Amino acid sequence: MLEYTKTILQKVSFDKSLFQKELNKSFKWLGKNEAKVLHSWCMLTFGDTYGDLINDTFRSFV
Repeated sequence: MLEYTKTILQKVSFDKSLFQKELNKSFKWLGKNEAKVLHSWCMLTFGDTYGDLINDTFRSFV
């Protein structure tokens, strides 16, 4: 599910609200370790654009 989540996030990264919605949904499918990997990947891939959003989302879920 981690790879699927990454694919979806790449596809919706043009829209902040869609990105946040899909990021929130990913927590239903991922375990704690996968969520940590996803956080690192998100920060590397989208940190320049959505860094605050990513950190806030992971802070509230992990």
